[in-house]
Amino acid sequence: MKIFLTGATGFIGIPLTHFLIGLGHSIRLLSRPTSDLTPFAGLPVEVRPGNVLDQGSLSDALRGCDAVFHLAGYAKNWAKDPGTFFRINVLGLGNVLKAARRNNVPRTVFTSTSVTFGPSSGRPVTESDVRSVAFFTEYERTKYLAEQEAIRHVRSGLDVVMVNPTRVFGPGVLTESNSVTKMIHLYLCGRWRLVLGSGRAVANYAFIDDVVKGHWLALQHGRPGEKYILGGDNLDYEGFFRTLASVSGCRRRMAHVPPQLALAVSKLEALRASRFGHYPLITPSWLKTFLANWAFSSEKAQRELGYRATPFARAVEETVRWLRPSQMPQRSADHESLDRFPESVHPLQV
Repeated sequence: MKIFLTGATGFIGIPLTHFLIGLGHSIRLLSRPTSDLTPFAGLPVEVRPGNVLDQGSLSDALRGCDAVFHLAGYAKNWAKDPGTFFRINVLGLGNVLKAARRNNVPRTVFTSTSVTFGPSSGRPVTESDVRSVAFFTEYERTKYLAEQEAIRHVRSGLDVVMVNPTRVFGPGVLTESNSVTKMIHLYLCGRWRLVLGSGRAVANYAFIDDVVKGHWLALQHGRPGEKYILGGDNLDYEGFFRTLASVSGCRRRMAHVPPQLALAVSKLEALRASRFGHYPLITPSWLKTFLANWAFSSEKAQRELGYRATPFARAVEETVRWLRPSQMPQRSADHESLDRFPESVHPLQV
């Protein structure tokens, strides 16, 4: 099978590409001039220059493909130009789907996010739940709009399956999308000792290996127009750090940050960003996100796709093992950047 990927150089894209190659598939990647193709050195991949906003490059790149994984998106917490979110997340998806239609590609798997469903209240959110609260961030809003764009294409006959990963973590490139692993690294180094609020806000954590396999299962077994939450265990911040301490053997005294103080800091960061273009550590909208509950159920993915989630403690153990210097023969540029406080460590990025 010839498979086309956008966003192949991202946190999920890299291991997904390796996974597909391991299955014997022919891989074609969309690559921008700034893309780092080092993770694919020596691998049998075909690279096509272009980007998701260039319909011409997409039409050429999708010619002859049997499937598409669309992972490209703008998942950062801030953009100097807020319109960046809409252009990449909504218009970019639309361009990919139009190109898939023109080339009669049998199936497209679109990587969305669990936050489009909205926060949980009393029980884990499922795919059948209808969002009842306003969007916290521009990222949430535009990914939701992208899902609506995908559904419109499905109604006109295109085969599109959507997957909604929760807070993904584990070994891999340490980008903003892998910020949970960044936080684990800082904790192990004794440089992360903060818990937001009471520590009782709940989130769902998905191991990278499970999410990669979930994408492949969605391509094989997903139903057109359906969404599938790819998650793991639900636990609050206190439980997160308690498990991390137990697994790693590193027990840190944690400090609780009052929401009012965090809000003041986030407003200051937002002001600096608007006036000086300084990339904010956190914004008020993301702070609201982190103070909400995000419990999810992956039961539908388990039932229809055969998805299986690694228990959180075991996933953390594998992540910690990978982060230990003795287990890492060479440190990537991303790892070296952790010797200072990261540009944006959103420990609970979703």
